[in-house]
Amino acid sequence: MNILLTGATGKVGRHVAERVAASGHRVRALTRSPETAGLPAGVEVVRGDLERPETVRAALEGIDRMYLFPVPETAREVAELAREAGVRQIVVLSSSSVLEDESNPSHRHHRAVERAVEDSGVGRTFVRPDEFAGNTLWKWGESIRERGVVSAPYGQAARAVVHEADIAAVVAAALLEDGHEGESYLVTGPRALTQVEQVAALSRATGREIRFEELDREAGRTAMSATMPPEVAEMLLDYLAESVLTPGPVSDAVRRVTGRPARTFESWAVEHAARFASAA
Repeated sequence: MNILLTGATGKVGRHVAERVAASGHRVRALTRSPETAGLPAGVEVVRGDLERPETVRAALEGIDRMYLFPVPETAREVAELAREAGVRQIVVLSSSSVLEDESNPSHRHHRAVERAVEDSGVGRTFVRPDEFAGNTLWKWGESIRERGVVSAPYGQAARAVVHEADIAAVVAAALLEDGHEGESYLVTGPRALTQVEQVAALSRATGREIRFEELDREAGRTAMSATMPPEVAEMLLDYLAESVLTPGPVSDAVRRVTGRPARTFESWAVEHAARFASAA
């Protein structure tokens, strides 16, 4: 079987590449910068860019199954190219946000890709992870390293954040095994943790005191708006507020698809503790 990976150098894609490279199948990875991809031995690395679909056509030659990173602006054209090339199945990295209201920008982003693949007529599997555990790095990493503090609103907001390697394990199973066509998998961690509990887990993993400082909504909006568009900040605030009242879903998809339990956030924190080390 011949497999094409897009987004193979991403947070999930690298884990996918490692898994499928060890499978014995032929694996090709599409990337804008082959010279710095650093992918496993045996992976054929080719130059291409999902934002420029004309560069994807050659990479699709002879491909049976494909992992598709979500780029909604070109997803329809890329899916059609895959159909023309004879691709039999596309495994889409989607998001749990497609299960939420259409007013959510993330819903619109990911559902546009899903629809494009559905409309192409190619067999499909949608992998819909909830919040990545790794989001704590860009949200809190700098303030933890510099001050040992996380300042955020809605400390009691609870989500079952998911280890990126578990998302990749579900993707890889859908690529390598039969029986996943037409499925949509909501992928989460094993239990919902509040933001306060996540910070406590990082504190234990790093062996240093990390305080959680609660912000009100207005202060949270101001802090978030420094690094993201206002509509995204508002979406995240709503998401957190809702997660206080109703903790995020907990799915058994990792166990059902891979045969083993989902990794805990605590295990992710231990693996990445050095990235939160003090800047001093």
